[in-house]
Amino acid sequence: MKVLSLREPFATLIKNGIKTIETRSWRTNYRGTLYIHASASKITKEDMKRTDLMALTNLDDLNYGNIICSCELVDCIEMTDEFIEEVKKNKPKDYVSGLYEPGRYAWILKDVKPLAKPIAAKGQLSIWNYNE
Repeated sequence: MKVLSLREPFATLIKNGIKTIETRSWRTNYRGTLYIHASASKITKEDMKRTDLMALTNLDDLNYGNIICSCELVDCIEMTDEFIEEVKKNKPKDYVSGLYEPGRYAWILKDVKPLAKPIAAKGQLSIWNYNE
């Protein structure tokens, strides 16, 4: 299975259907099922200070070091000023939970399905393969 590791609270925001766009500095040509892994790295102090982000987050729901959901990666869009303004206006929760700058990429996620039982795994950079 293809997996993407993210720090918390971002992985759980995807699992909970709050975050539907993952922002990255790099493009991917991959489309299809993608599992989301919550990395073992603890939430950063900078993120903890962000009241807008913390308002979306239940700290008791975070799930460090586990694959927690699946989703469909359906598109990868290079961000323009117009795209960023559209997200800011129409998807404020996504805007709060991503880094939106021209030239970065928006990975569009659909059909998020939380796993009944999280899978303990060590994360990796980029999209990686988990073999059960």
